[in-house]
Amino acid sequence: MGILILLIALIFEIAFAIYCIVTKEIHNKVKNWIRIAIFIAFVFLTLSPVIEWSFRWGMLAILLFILALKGTVSLIRNKTNNPNYKTSKIVWKSIIMIFALVFALAPTIAFPQHKSPKVTGDYLVTTATYTYVDKNRIEEFTDKGDNRFVNVEFWYPENADGKYPLLVFSHGASGIKTSNTSTYTELASHGYVVVSIDHPYHSFFTASEDGTKAFINSDYNLEVSNANKDGIYTKEELFGLIQKWMKLRTDDMNFVIDTILTKAQSDKDPVYSLIDPEKMGVFGHSMGGAASVWLGKERKDIRAVVNIDAPFFSELIYKKEIDDYVASDEAFTTPLLNIYSDDVWDQLDSNSTYVANKPNNEQFKDAFTVHIKGAKHLSLTDLPLFSPILANILQGGTADIDKYYSIETTNELIVKFFDYQLKGIGHFTPEETY
Repeated sequence: MGILILLIALIFEIAFAIYCIVTKEIHNKVKNWIRIAIFIAFVFLTLSPVIEWSFRWGMLAILLFILALKGTVSLIRNKTNNPNYKTSKIVWKSIIMIFALVFALAPTIAFPQHKSPKVTGDYLVTTATYTYVDKNRIEEFTDKGDNRFVNVEFWYPENADGKYPLLVFSHGASGIKTSNTSTYTELASHGYVVVSIDHPYHSFFTASEDGTKAFINSDYNLEVSNANKDGIYTKEELFGLIQKWMKLRTDDMNFVIDTILTKAQSDKDPVYSLIDPEKMGVFGHSMGGAASVWLGKERKDIRAVVNIDAPFFSELIYKKEIDDYVASDEAFTTPLLNIYSDDVWDQLDSNSTYVANKPNNEQFKDAFTVHIKGAKHLSLTDLPLFSPILANILQGGTADIDKYYSIETTNELIVKFFDYQLKGIGHFTPEETY
């Protein structure tokens, strides 16, 4: 929609400039009426289903309002064509207007209007956000001595009765808690209470209930960036970073889970009253997936894990004598579903960071493994829907798969897996490749 409007606006601006040049008149009166008409049309479009109002349209709305206001004032003052016609003046005004339009429409192009992935469950879904403060931990990313806070958001069945399984999600290395909103919504519509965690300073951005904001820590961001480059870190150094990252992630997840389970016993908040503490699963994307697998190994109350495109960091052992990683020989007994994009699938046999993920690893013989062929790393999140341009930049190219098929297939698999493991519904027999 943004690109279409920009093309129409550019064609009009160029055509009108040519018309002025050919007639050797500025046509102020005509231009003013057109600007007023365009603003009125834009308002009507925002009130219709054509344009869904959001932040992406804000700058264009301001620009069109200013132009319409200027045109109205000019008409009231009865200004007609400017007799001091100059071709250069027409050209420069058109160039300035084109740049203004491109700037105003940039958000609509970077974050295009899109339809939401399908929701197939019977329940309506509502949300709630909270900030939990961990009084047992001091924030390591600041020097203020404050306790670490963790922001969470719940997706859960609206106006529902009974108890529902709790699912805890952890985002990717520099993601945000809403990275897989379509997944949470689909799960909640099927009768789950889903909570997604913002890991402060690992998250790109998070804001707490009292207005405290935290952006991604620059040192951590550099560590993650360098970890994906050859020759920056030794295998031993990288192993140390992995342990550090995973400790923070799993500490956050343990704290959130324990807080929720405590509140579920006594808190009358409708969110907590819906939770069945005996049925709990964890899942996550990328680094969040690795933390979920780690937690699935540590906690006995976790009954199912979904790993979305992540290495099994919990199963890596660094061997100094070979300067490389080997897989743990301890069996992983928690039910597990792995969903891989091409980006990870192609590394399973070549990258030792994924040595434990190999499908022939006997310690994971009961795990389900699925490959979404043609998908890239971020295809398994909502980002390609929200911002295709940003997704392509971050993942280094365009995925060779329909973005709706990719995320909807991922969501369907996750629902069926948790239904089977936590609710005993149906049979889970996924295909190896989708």
